[in-house]
Amino acid sequence: MNPIHALLLDGKGGMTPVPWDRIEHWEPGQGCLWLHFNYEDPEARAWLEDSSGLNEIVVSALLSGETRPRCQHRGDSLLLSLRGVNLSPGNDPEDMVSLRIWTDGKKVISTRRRKLLSTQDVLEELEAGNGPKTAAELLASWIDRIVRRMNDTVEDCEDQMLALEEDILNDETTGIRIKLSKLRKRTVSMRRYLAPQREAMNRLVSENLGWLEEFDRLRLRETSDRLVRYIEDIDEVRDRAALAQDELATRVSEQMNKRSYVFTVVATIFLPLSFFTGLMGINVGGMPGMEQEAAFWIVVAMCAGLTIALALLFRFKKWL
Repeated sequence: MNPIHALLLDGKGGMTPVPWDRIEHWEPGQGCLWLHFNYEDPEARAWLEDSSGLNEIVVSALLSGETRPRCQHRGDSLLLSLRGVNLSPGNDPEDMVSLRIWTDGKKVISTRRRKLLSTQDVLEELEAGNGPKTAAELLASWIDRIVRRMNDTVEDCEDQMLALEEDILNDETTGIRIKLSKLRKRTVSMRRYLAPQREAMNRLVSENLGWLEEFDRLRLRETSDRLVRYIEDIDEVRDRAALAQDELATRVSEQMNKRSYVFTVVATIFLPLSFFTGLMGINVGGMPGMEQEAAFWIVVAMCAGLTIALALLFRFKKWL
């Protein structure tokens, strides 16, 4: 059996790796035990289903492929599903990584499929000896890292939106509609999970768990407030992108209207001219003016006069 890691918190900010053959002999008095698994590992799935001692509902949640953020508790145990931004190279941040955590205050069991950098942050703190000392501190520190990792992604969305708005003001609109659509899709994808994650964290703070100290609740509440700010920033970017798309659509509509108007004016001027020249060229009993040398120039002058008259009429009507 090879979990991602099996650690024993020493209660002083550090940790000790635990060989798998000693897991069965663990006792709460030894410190908080943290087991972290890849839920796609067949051995991990088998252990969780047969040997973990967890009920079927908890095991099903820990092994579920797709979950929305949520918080549930039963007695003194807690089941938490969260999402974190995907900061692995070659991946999109909005393709958020899922994380499942179960704890009863003495032992922590967590599962994931894709790597989450916030987990590495917590491990580095433990290796340095200044990490969490209890299960409650581990939970608060881990969630705080997950939310803090979102900062760069949210700021990147804001910077992209600002750059696109500047391009619109400078009339540099080539390909901008595609960029706006991608940005809106990105914010919608992130908000899809962050909104229920906010509700899950609010519920976590309000849960009556004996092992969750007041200091840990305050830290979780601060993290929840930070998450709310990120959601508000994402909503603002989404709304600004929608307004920018409306502005572009309005500009395109105005350009089309102007072009249609020009075509209408040209057609209005040339329609009577075409009728007049067609009438003069009708071959019924001979075309008028064939015997006069100046007939052509007379027709040209009449056409010019008609054009000027129509132009003056349009000017008077304020159509030009």
